[in-house]
Amino acid sequence: MKVTPTAIPEVLVLEPRVFSDARGFFMESFNQKAFDQAIGRHVEFVQDNHSRSTKGVLRGLHYQHKHSQGKLVRLARGAAYDVAVDLRKSSSTFGRWVGIELSEENGKQLWVPEGFAHGFLVVSETADFLYKTTDYYMPDDEHCIRWDDPTLAIEWPDIGVAPILSAKDRSGLDFGAAQHFQ
Repeated sequence: MKVTPTAIPEVLVLEPRVFSDARGFFMESFNQKAFDQAIGRHVEFVQDNHSRSTKGVLRGLHYQHKHSQGKLVRLARGAAYDVAVDLRKSSSTFGRWVGIELSEENGKQLWVPEGFAHGFLVVSETADFLYKTTDYYMPDDEHCIRWDDPTLAIEWPDIGVAPILSAKDRSGLDFGAAQHFQ
């Protein structure tokens, strides 16, 4: 597995080895030992999620505060622009974001540690998004930051359609008003 740090060193791009031939491909999408070595610590994943979205769907920027979740994310179908925002006040990268295109073609995965908000924009006709989390989904602890917050100034790709947002995502807070981590 190839591991590449992003501009925020704790957010990592993981590229599993893919073995392809005329029959198709094989890929080890997760290996606990290799993953722990890549991030430099042991984490326990407790929940796997799968969402399907159509082109233009923008989900995020979501996080849980009391039950912060680390997320290992990848696309099984389609493509999406995936974003992580550092919400840790004690970090030198507090308030910064990184974005990367994840797709079934490039096979890349993104490790988004605890203390970050996360979101994505579907850039293909449809996308199946898979992610492992280090804590359970707690609806009462879920928070949302505006996807278009001017302080963050995330450079979402222009895909020719307006973002399709849930009611929750339309009512996200400004970065300055959101809860942050120490």
